[in-house]
Amino acid sequence: MLSRSCFNLLNLDDYSSDRTRIPRVISVPGIISDFEDVSNSEIPESDAVSLERRIVVANQLPLKAYKDSSEGKKWHFDWDQDALILQLKDGFPPNVEVVYVGCLGVDIDPSEQEEIAQFLMDKFKCVPTFLPLELINKFYHGFCKHYLWPLFHYMLPVTPNNGVRFYKDLWQSYVSANKIFADRIMEVINPDEDYVWIHDYHLMILPTFLRKRHHRVKLGFFLHSPFPSSEIYFTLPVREEILRALLNCDLIGFHTFDYARHFLSCCSRMLGLDYQSKRGYIGLDYYGRTVTIKILPVGIHMGQIESIMSLPGTAEKVKTLKKKYDGKTVVLGVDDLDMFKGIGLKFMAFGLLLDENPDYRGNVVLVQIMNEPRSRGFDIQQVEEEINDVASEINRKYGKQGYEPIVCVNGPVSFQDKVAYYAISECVVVNAVRDGMNLVPYKYTISRQGTPALDKALGLEDSCPKPKRSVIIVSEFIGCSPSLSGAIRVNPWDINSVADAMVSGIMLKESEKELRHEKHYKYITSHDVLYWCRSFDQDLERACSEHYKKRCWGVGFGLSSRVVALGPNFRKLSVEHIVSSYKKTNSRLILLDYDGTMMAQDRVDKSPSPEVITVLNSLCNDPRNIVFIVSGRGKDSLEKWFSECENLGLSAEHGYFTRRMKKSEWECCELAVDFNWKKIALPVMEHYTEATDGSFIEQKESALVWHHQEADPDFGLWQSKELLDHLESVLANDPVVVKSGQQIVEVKPQEVSKGVVVKRLIERMEKRAEFVLCIGDDRSDEDMFEAIAVSVANGSLPENAELFACTVGQKPSMAKYYVDDTSQVVKMLQALSAASSPSLKSGRR
Repeated sequence: MLSRSCFNLLNLDDYSSDRTRIPRVISVPGIISDFEDVSNSEIPESDAVSLERRIVVANQLPLKAYKDSSEGKKWHFDWDQDALILQLKDGFPPNVEVVYVGCLGVDIDPSEQEEIAQFLMDKFKCVPTFLPLELINKFYHGFCKHYLWPLFHYMLPVTPNNGVRFYKDLWQSYVSANKIFADRIMEVINPDEDYVWIHDYHLMILPTFLRKRHHRVKLGFFLHSPFPSSEIYFTLPVREEILRALLNCDLIGFHTFDYARHFLSCCSRMLGLDYQSKRGYIGLDYYGRTVTIKILPVGIHMGQIESIMSLPGTAEKVKTLKKKYDGKTVVLGVDDLDMFKGIGLKFMAFGLLLDENPDYRGNVVLVQIMNEPRSRGFDIQQVEEEINDVASEINRKYGKQGYEPIVCVNGPVSFQDKVAYYAISECVVVNAVRDGMNLVPYKYTISRQGTPALDKALGLEDSCPKPKRSVIIVSEFIGCSPSLSGAIRVNPWDINSVADAMVSGIMLKESEKELRHEKHYKYITSHDVLYWCRSFDQDLERACSEHYKKRCWGVGFGLSSRVVALGPNFRKLSVEHIVSSYKKTNSRLILLDYDGTMMAQDRVDKSPSPEVITVLNSLCNDPRNIVFIVSGRGKDSLEKWFSECENLGLSAEHGYFTRRMKKSEWECCELAVDFNWKKIALPVMEHYTEATDGSFIEQKESALVWHHQEADPDFGLWQSKELLDHLESVLANDPVVVKSGQQIVEVKPQEVSKGVVVKRLIERMEKRAEFVLCIGDDRSDEDMFEAIAVSVANGSLPENAELFACTVGQKPSMAKYYVDDTSQVVKMLQALSAASSPSLKSGRR
């Protein structure tokens, strides 16, 4: 099979795909030239009318494979109409071509693989990933089904008999399988145009392999299982690798807010990432890329189920079942055979119902359809034995001639047969102790809506059609529960409440059943799988819309690799470039923040290192330089820490206090400031400090700061938002500003900011500055960057001045440049110091 991107297969840095859009030519040291304008006339006409493509990737292709019984025993393939990834195809626009990538589910001889791959691509647009049998056993049956899947369903392998523990060879098989998927995708993808939609937990590290090879690949991921709470997820030895891999997507989808909330909590606690909600979208900033979080439960394919319901054979099956269970109330369960579906608990609840309600014996029957298990192992055997034992005991105790209380229907059961069971059932019970979504209640509701043929088979009069009825009993711990507002929600572990819910479901008034059915039917028909697909696809397009407006490059190695994306005018500050400008100028202003700029935030000892003191003294000794530390810290701390710097200027408490050099006196800002507001703000902060373990208050002469960096990340952030609202409310009439920063909430006078002090320093220079370097790392430093831009606009700085507004770290900023960390700041200052003429490094006047 020929690759659409074969020229990129060996180029992991993806430069070749960049060249068509973003030139890699450096015209000035440290500056990448602007985007070239590629005119439409350069695009071949044939490409302009080509189909859009969506590459849908899942562990299993939506195909059924079987060999014919003839002597040749050739492989035959058909669409699997029950496969979700096939059903979603109808939700894409008509001009979209869908290509599927996944496993076949059968073992194909290596000698046949190439021919079959070509056939599947030509006929079905399917790209098979031929995994060796040993790899499948370790990847799917080992790591996925017996380690990852139980853990995501809140089952920890505390003992060897309670699940499979983490084994490195199983993890390596998971990585190898994901890499094979990536290789197959690379063979068919056009990275500039195609969108890739990855499904479920089997392929959670696939985004890293794809993003590493094509930095601007358009990636969506939807998790169909639960995402566990951070306490459970943190037990995963490869937790960071999986989390970072998911963050290499552009859009990540979850069924419920709970699942998304757990994911965001893990990102916050493990990686320090905070999310923002804007206009209904939740976004995480990850190295300059916005990763969008989508919450939307999947639906069912209305067309498929309606077509099954309209088949003549379906009405016949309904008629047969109606006759079989004539005079009895049917309670239905449809579940996969696994440990989390709560089948045994459901049976025990039904047994309790019969025990406490003798009138129901002989009149109510529980029909349990059990789909074939998706994996094999000792745990499945245990579940099957438990189910059989409980069912046998209840049937022995309450059964009689012509009445079997629990009827087990072992799979495989066709969808048509299931529809027939749905149609005759008065109530459906979905009792899973944990499940990602579960669409059984949706299918049941649509089947109960019926058709004229089904109504006739059920004995309903055509002349006087009645409103449809249905009753759903659903576990609180499954993804569909929040969507079914008319369902009876139960705790599956509470057998008594489940039994009571069954009684309530059977005894509900007809009018109540009709109202609940109508409510569910409206929701399910309007939120089907086509709606889900369209919504996800539209959000994926929106999430990827900024790809070619940013410059991208890869950082990190292996599964920690990621892409840095920055705006076209935001670039890394080149030491060679700034040194060149520094040498050409004679009047220079250097403005430096302290915390997070000259000193790393995570250091316990906050005092400057000898290296910092040395480089500051060296810069200050050049008479052409004016060097200032502009910090939010108090003047006493700054005065103590920089006592060895004779000529260094200090601005404390965001400019409320300023000292031009050591022998100068501290000057207070020229404002008549009333500090009575402290009497209001301090008790409020003390209340939140008492309630938030790990927080503390920093009292400055001009400001109050509440710190929560040592508190629980989620609780600290929550409390900081509450405190911000509280302070803004009680201080609404006071001349102060309440701001949140990096794990702080600060209250300070309105006219005090770093921007004000920078503006004042620029205006008071004896000779207008020809060179300005300003470096900071947080929100308060944005005021300095803005002040520099205003000074150019009002003429305080010459238009041809060499200006370097620089932030620490790659993040949205008013600064034009960035450096990676504090160590690079120090190295850059050392380079500037070395560039000063030795003859001018003398005592200042």
